[in-house]
Amino acid sequence: MLKHKHTIHHWHLRPISRAYTGNSLRSKTLRQNLWQTPVKHVHLCRESSNTSTNASQRILPAIKNEHADLHSHGNKILISLNPDEQTRYQNLFTWELARHIIGEELIIYPAIANHVRGGKGISNRNRTEHQELKEQLKMFQGLRSTDPRFAPTLEALIDDLQIHTHREETQDLVSLEEALSSEQSEALASSLERTRMFIPSRSHPLSPSKPPFETVVGLLTAPIDIVADLFRKWPHNGSGKSI
Repeated sequence: MLKHKHTIHHWHLRPISRAYTGNSLRSKTLRQNLWQTPVKHVHLCRESSNTSTNASQRILPAIKNEHADLHSHGNKILISLNPDEQTRYQNLFTWELARHIIGEELIIYPAIANHVRGGKGISNRNRTEHQELKEQLKMFQGLRSTDPRFAPTLEALIDDLQIHTHREETQDLVSLEEALSSEQSEALASSLERTRMFIPSRSHPLSPSKPPFETVVGLLTAPIDIVADLFRKWPHNGSGKSI
């Protein structure tokens, strides 16, 4: 697995021009502020583990770290003029987002449904938004970096991801944190990390989005994705990476 070495070179703000015509979580208020939050550039080590989450973290900062990594990888693709580099970060972005989405569906949303007032409705709304993100990611992960649809598809995906993550960080996960003790929150973050061992690393929008069926499909799909990952290009190494 990969581990991030966070090295901030500079802050980069990039306005987005949308050209995607598929489903969208568009929100005028949030889209006006899109990319106003600075995004970190991230360096990677091939030999280590990819997690921003650790057992001593509460769930809100753990998820915020994952969101920051996702926006960092997307930003890296959009500012790059090198097709090979774009392909490498495309693979990393896909790998991170696919695992992040399913991890939340398996671990976070059931916790919200169980501990937060109105949590079942919140979880269902988030799963609906995830389905749209999965469909966009499925389209993006299949594009070559030289395809004219490459950047517009990613821009639309990041736009909708920003809307989704903003609400999670400012509303849904805040409510969850308030309902949990420190020990419960840290245990939830630890459980989220353990799911990395068996969840798919590519988008499969036709798969179930709720446990137990999602867990079963994940166990069947993840090995296929992992084998394919060995032959993909990744940032700062050749083709292939350790999982």
